[in-house]
Amino acid sequence: MTQFDESHRNERRTLEPVHADEAEGEDRQWGSWLVLFLRVMAVVSLCKGLYHWAVICGIKAPFPSGFDAYALPYQVATVFFAVIDLVAGVGLWLAAPWGAVVWLTSVISMAAVEVLFPQIYGGHIVIVLIDLALLGTYIWLVLMAAREQQE
Repeated sequence: MTQFDESHRNERRTLEPVHADEAEGEDRQWGSWLVLFLRVMAVVSLCKGLYHWAVICGIKAPFPSGFDAYALPYQVATVFFAVIDLVAGVGLWLAAPWGAVVWLTSVISMAAVEVLFPQIYGGHIVIVLIDLALLGTYIWLVLMAAREQQE
């Protein structure tokens, strides 16, 4: 093999996605932490999605007429998060790339709703800070796992 072929092959080397079933060792610790983080966020997303569906179904409804009595923006946001959180939970549990994308969409959307539309869910800054912390943790773990994979 010529030197050109070897350098060309190294240029084409791409990062593979993190697989949960790979053999783990000292050289794959960040990938393991990333998968663990994704699984924990999957459980949280599934719980959030089920909570939103419970609100839609009338559980914990402050009005006797149920979900129909809420304002339209609240209804739209609740249905959106009921669907997207469950989809994100499944994708995160599988450690699929699309799961992380859907989860990121959900986290950023919740922060945007809390900041830009406080009349919908109350504008809790704590939720925004938690979402930003989770987003930062995810980005950090992805970068560390990518660096680990390149080595």
